[in-house]
Amino acid sequence: QVQLVESGGRLVQAGGSLRLSCVASGRTFSSYGMGWFRQAPGKEREFVAHVTWSGSNTYYADSVKGRFTISRDNAKSTVYLQMISLKPEDTAVYYCNAQMGSGSQPLWGWGQGTQVTVSS
Repeated sequence: QVQLVESGGRLVQAGGSLRLSCVASGRTFSSYGMGWFRQAPGKEREFVAHVTWSGSNTYYADSVKGRFTISRDNAKSTVYLQMISLKPEDTAVYYCNAQMGSGSQPLWGWGQGTQVTVSS
């Protein structure tokens, strides 16, 4: 059974930065592309970023392009999301999950997520 543990979220002022981490256990992490998703209050969960299994290719939602960077460390079974120039509209619970591709559905169950709150 796969376990996903996200961390790194907190309250930050607009314009600030954060680095989120997600550790996966129970599967061969390096075999899967990984994505970050987020869910704001009252909204559907949405795709944020994707990194291929090797880390060589990345994809982003238009709303975060140029501000967020996804990366991974297969030796640590960890995927990261570096976020800069944060905006109040980035406020959400952030989740990671495996994906076949950037536009595909998540493959595993969800972790507990990590709350990011951006104050104006």
